[in-house]
Amino acid sequence: MHHAHYTRTAKTLHWLMALMLFGLLALGFYMSDLPLSPDKLQLYAWHKWAGVSVFALVWLRLAWRVLHRPPALAASMPTHMQWAAHAGHFALYVLMIAIPLSGWLMSSAKGVQTVWFGVLPLPDLLGKDKELGLRLAEMHEALSIGLLLLIAGHAGAALWHHFFHKDDTLRRMWPAR
Repeated sequence: MHHAHYTRTAKTLHWLMALMLFGLLALGFYMSDLPLSPDKLQLYAWHKWAGVSVFALVWLRLAWRVLHRPPALAASMPTHMQWAAHAGHFALYVLMIAIPLSGWLMSSAKGVQTVWFGVLPLPDLLGKDKELGLRLAEMHEALSIGLLLLIAGHAGAALWHHFFHKDDTLRRMWPAR
């Protein structure tokens, strides 16, 4: 059954993940240029904890989306815009999975185990390989830049629809009705 708005759970997951992703991106770009210190190591630990949390939340969000169909796109939206919206959402989900996974792989290759909230050790996915760890770090950063650009496009499209097309694209995901 289609509704005019997303469910409260879908909206909560959307905005929670948006806040977490903005925080992770900002923290990631900030900490990467810091000199090695105990503070930098603590920031990396927090970044990894939040990254694992986003990785878990994206799977919850995907399950929710499968079980609770999102509202149909505006009937007035041209076919090419509908295709672009679906492709953009697909790309967002791919990156929300690929980025934490690349970080986990990078940590494994660098020989630094990921321990969620300092309590739950996650298994290393790769053996220690310094060169692979460096390549995965570059991939992690490139994917993060791609996500940042995609988020900007996503937000820009929502604002475009709201202010220029004057449809309900933005309102249906807005936290309050």
